[in-house]
Amino acid sequence: MKLAVVGGGSTYTPELIDGFARLRDTLPVEELVLVDPDAHRLELVGGLARRIFAKQGHPGRIVTTSDIDAGVADADAVLLQLRVGGQAARNQDETWPLECGCIGQETTGAGGLAKALRTVPVVLDIAERVRRTNPNAWIIDFTNPVGIVTRALLQAGHKAVGLCNVAIGFQRKFARLLDVAPGEVHLDHVGLNHLSWELGVRLGGPEGENVLPRLIAEHGDAIADDLHMPRAIVDRLGVVPSYYLRYFYAHDEVVRELGTKPSRAAEVALMEKELLAMYGDPALDEKPALLAKRGGAFYSEAAVDLAASLLGGGGSAVQVVNTYNKGTLPFLPDDAVIEVQARVDGTGATPLAVPELDPLYAGLIANVTAYEDLALEAALRGGRDRVFKALLAHPLIGQFEYAEALTDKLVAHNREHLAWA
Repeated sequence: MKLAVVGGGSTYTPELIDGFARLRDTLPVEELVLVDPDAHRLELVGGLARRIFAKQGHPGRIVTTSDIDAGVADADAVLLQLRVGGQAARNQDETWPLECGCIGQETTGAGGLAKALRTVPVVLDIAERVRRTNPNAWIIDFTNPVGIVTRALLQAGHKAVGLCNVAIGFQRKFARLLDVAPGEVHLDHVGLNHLSWELGVRLGGPEGENVLPRLIAEHGDAIADDLHMPRAIVDRLGVVPSYYLRYFYAHDEVVRELGTKPSRAAEVALMEKELLAMYGDPALDEKPALLAKRGGAFYSEAAVDLAASLLGGGGSAVQVVNTYNKGTLPFLPDDAVIEVQARVDGTGATPLAVPELDPLYAGLIANVTAYEDLALEAALRGGRDRVFKALLAHPLIGQFEYAEALTDKLVAHNREHLAWA
């Protein structure tokens, strides 16, 4: 089995490599190709990756290349984890929206739109290269904004599934609180990427006992602290929102906070510099503890599980993924991309039925889906007016004056990445 990782020079990659090494019985990788345009990062990450495989006795071969076509040729699956513009572009996404009093974040609001505009054309070009070299390969997208990018891939006819680590993070957290194995915890996870709620936590499978009320009653403080939300919000909702919902539920408070400290991108850039120095140490043969602060917890396990299921291996039959709605949420079009539990096999992902949603959640999902429609249109066709309409539709913006000013700033800060600008 051959896998390719586009964006293989990412500091995330050793987390992924560690998962491939530990879970080799689930996903027996014979060749792993790391693809990245940055030769220096690729050398550092590739060297550590080989040492991790060697230490854990993995027989697979790790290859590094800057040639996308060669890297993805004959791959059974291609994982996308790229960041167009790097941390410098992310830093802009997280700062210039604050000048208008709006959230500065890399996947939500105006910053998220900027990332989508930079990313979608690049991802589609890579996907076309994959299709030319191996039309049967699966594309697993971990590149943000996952929902919009996955929809672009599916709409273009690619064999693609989107993946995020939010759900597996909740699963592992709840398993620890319940003192059970993670595989015993099934989530009623419903929503969009970075806009989701855990409506239930079931033991033993989709039809198991819902222990979410007990979790909130006994561990509500710990859950709320992780979300950076008041305990009272979790109690009143009776569900557990993704921590990204804080940008919606406490927008003004978060804007004030973001204006008083360095951006997350600036923090990550310093962390990446330290990580890359560690990766260059020939004595290092395991992922360093610092990597846990980089983000992406349990990403490797989720990715291995998904790839194994798609490729007919030993992955879980039911996983939280991003895929077409197909009538699952009746208030959305079938070709909207949602994030829910799905049955995954060699034919792809089929969403499981979900409970009827309270208007409190359905309304916000519908609103953000409409924004994503417009965002994808802007990413595919370009144009200032399309950018403006997408910003005006976003529930965190929604005012003419803000949308106008944010459009100017978005175009000015991303001109080098936007062919139409």
